[in-house]
Amino acid sequence: MSGLRGDLSRKLLHIAMGGFAFLLRYLTWWQAALLAIVALLNNLLVMPRVGRKRFFRGEAKERGLDVGIVLYAASVLVLILVFPHRLDLVAAAWAFLAFGDGLATIAGLAFGRASGPLPWNAQKTWAGFTGFVVAGVPMALALFAWTGGWAITPAIALKFLAVGLVLAVLESLDTGINDNARLPWALGLNLAAAGLAYALKTVDLSGVAHGVLLGSTIWLCLGGPGFAILLAFFVLGSAATKVGYRTKAKEGTAQEKGGRRGAAHAWANTGAPALFAALAFGAAQGNGLFRLAFVAALATAVSDTLGSEIGQAFGRRTFLITTFRPVPRGTDGAVSLEGTLAGIAGSLLLGLLGWGLGLIDGAGVAIVVAAAFVGTTLESYLGAVLEQASLINNEAQNFLNTLAGGLAAILIAWLAG
Repeated sequence: MSGLRGDLSRKLLHIAMGGFAFLLRYLTWWQAALLAIVALLNNLLVMPRVGRKRFFRGEAKERGLDVGIVLYAASVLVLILVFPHRLDLVAAAWAFLAFGDGLATIAGLAFGRASGPLPWNAQKTWAGFTGFVVAGVPMALALFAWTGGWAITPAIALKFLAVGLVLAVLESLDTGINDNARLPWALGLNLAAAGLAYALKTVDLSGVAHGVLLGSTIWLCLGGPGFAILLAFFVLGSAATKVGYRTKAKEGTAQEKGGRRGAAHAWANTGAPALFAALAFGAAQGNGLFRLAFVAALATAVSDTLGSEIGQAFGRRTFLITTFRPVPRGTDGAVSLEGTLAGIAGSLLLGLLGWGLGLIDGAGVAIVVAAAFVGTTLESYLGAVLEQASLINNEAQNFLNTLAGGLAAILIAWLAG
């Protein structure tokens, strides 16, 4: 009984701290950041002295440091630093952290036994899942509107509902990490990476938002190794986009918006890898194949990106893959020796990284390279046959080739085994 009272007291404090989000309407970003730093220092230095017995639990009570409450304040600080001129978005995200997560625990304690466990995590209940959405979405909408002075339209409400459902799923996954640290860790790491990418002008705001959702899914399902593979893909792809950008811009083959990538690019390149990551997490058997598919899908994405960007910048002779006739650089379905070699090198690098991080074994590296070649070759054919006929766009091609690369890896491994 005392444990339940402790959880309830802890979550009520967790929710109460969300009330400070209403102040964001009246604060500048630096004032908000300063208050977040004060809160971080309080949770790190003061709370262990004054609230250890009442609010800490388990190992945190014994060692005198609760990682969850420290990450809570750190996540708010990261949000402010990433979106200094969009405190309305900070307020909405804070609402999900405070009210969504807090009410999920309280609803789980009160009604969890009656509602039953979630099929993907027996330690979580439908009551907690529902509590996250029912509390998080309306409060996020309210704080978004209050802080930014926006009118809530049905379209905005549906977007917040979609985000709330995704976050509720992420919060409910069993990653082996302390429950209160799970979501802040995932969001904090991805927000930091997305903020840096935005500052370097490689993504736009829509790319930040959707990239954080997809990246958080991958981190929660495959941990640090999966996130490292994703980060390697993003760094290599962003760097390749910038290489020879002036030349590509003159020829009309450069990535639009100065190389910034948006939501469509995020889903096109990481939607299939996120799916394989989720399958690897949920599979009782055969999760090694799904980890292999995850690495192969991202290797396909990096191979395609490097092949296109390097080929457009430095390819001396480009050929249409269906006829092998010379065509101008940037033609849909065109390939070059320089781009092909760059793509193979990129897929090999991701395969070796996946091996070094323990996601795949040594034999899996060759499978990753082969599967990536299959996926990128398919992409070139789709470009030559379908995109030139305006039957498919580039984002759909990228999604299909990453999906094909992952499935090809599973097929090759199955045939080889």
